[in-house]
Amino acid sequence: MNRTALLLPFFRRNALKCLAAANDAEAVQKELLRSLVYDAKDTEWGRLHGFDSIASYSDFRNQVPQTGYDILRPYVMRMIAGERNVLWRGKTRRFAQSSGTSDGKSKFIPITADALNGCHFKGAQYSLALYLNRYPDSRIFDGKSFILGGSYANELNLGNSQAKVGDLSATLIDCINPLVNLVRVPSKRIALMADWHEKLPALVKASAHENITNISGVPSWFLKVLNEVLAYRGEDSIHQVWRNLEVFFHGGISFAPYRKEYEAITDTDKMRYWENYNASEGFFAAQCNPDERSMLLIVDSGVFYEFVPTDSPTADPLPIWEIEQGKKYALLITSCNGLWRYPIGDVVKIESLNPVKITIAGRTKSYINAFGEEVMVYNTDAALAAACASEGCAAKDYTVAPVYTHGNAKGHHQWLIEFSTPPADMNRFAATLDRALQAENSDYQAKRSGDIFLGQLTIETARPGLFDDWLESTGKLGGQRKIPRLSNDRMLIDSMLLFNK
Repeated sequence: MNRTALLLPFFRRNALKCLAAANDAEAVQKELLRSLVYDAKDTEWGRLHGFDSIASYSDFRNQVPQTGYDILRPYVMRMIAGERNVLWRGKTRRFAQSSGTSDGKSKFIPITADALNGCHFKGAQYSLALYLNRYPDSRIFDGKSFILGGSYANELNLGNSQAKVGDLSATLIDCINPLVNLVRVPSKRIALMADWHEKLPALVKASAHENITNISGVPSWFLKVLNEVLAYRGEDSIHQVWRNLEVFFHGGISFAPYRKEYEAITDTDKMRYWENYNASEGFFAAQCNPDERSMLLIVDSGVFYEFVPTDSPTADPLPIWEIEQGKKYALLITSCNGLWRYPIGDVVKIESLNPVKITIAGRTKSYINAFGEEVMVYNTDAALAAACASEGCAAKDYTVAPVYTHGNAKGHHQWLIEFSTPPADMNRFAATLDRALQAENSDYQAKRSGDIFLGQLTIETARPGLFDDWLESTGKLGGQRKIPRLSNDRMLIDSMLLFNK
């Protein structure tokens, strides 16, 4: 029986619904904002900001301030303690622990019932629908999904609180429709293990003899799991283990630096890659065309978007009906999880309008601008991928920081890279990478011009396992954790270099 064919009409209807909303974004987003304000009018936040008197986007923008996590933290902590109707209606029992803010603490993002079902699960369903709409010959439901997730490990002393706090993926796995567990590996017990050293071999044994048709997770961590599965089975290609594997649903970090690694262990004629833009704060976008790098912005899943021009960060945010194609914006979201005009820290580029399609351009705080070069993550991801392709090598992970000018030495960028296949000539690779970065970023190219102001980048080779060891030392080893790519100071890279000795 072709179970995928039986389910295809349902998913095609969902794909058409998603696309129809995207093509009517202004009306959909205006109605969504009205609904969000109405649903939260009796919360403490709603009363504080006069939600009863908000009748338009203009009212909303004038009455509700942009609100960073430093302002929201005390409200969220009260929600964790069990208070009702604080930032969102009712009581919220689940929270996603996310990476730290400027005060060095973790963030705890409310995962309300409305956000869980109307945003996270709905976005995932839309992504799958768009995939099946593009590939109606898929047999994705004729085997099992391998979903790599995190755990409920957290830094809070919850005491008598009934809240559950951990990785977003832990909540998604814990709350998933029980029917999905029939076609998913690993078991919930294994999926929610907190100790990665115990979890990794358990993941391998749970999946190595299953009929896996699709995998979902963060590229860096899934690569580690796949290599362990290959070693366990004694094979060279993952398609020798899972003959019917057809797609990797990935997100969290750029796939570009990892593509060559995946191509080396897969049958490239069988394997597809489908990008999602999902985070603790929401499921925002999904790929809809494999021939495009852009993703379709999901406009009807509980998130109202605003866009702050990166070339004028003090300007008023713009709603979706006022943005311009080709421009970059920092995202603000208002959502059914109780985040109000909240800057999520991501920069997106508008690739098209009607419907709105985006690419992730980087982080508002993950950049290097020590010398006026304004280098973003998407620049370094693309440059590293191009340099590795040119030099016939492969990188597993990396981070970059500035080396400041001192004495007669010019300032430059220092890269710390863990290679799976090292370049034959490291000096030549450094020069190739430097040229590739100039090709990706005109400001960097200008500062490098004539080798006068900014020196050529340098490379430190990371020993195998360095980044894992460093993450473990921070208490952040696991399937949802990511290496900071760019820093405008040397605090992180210097701590990593100590581990490299």
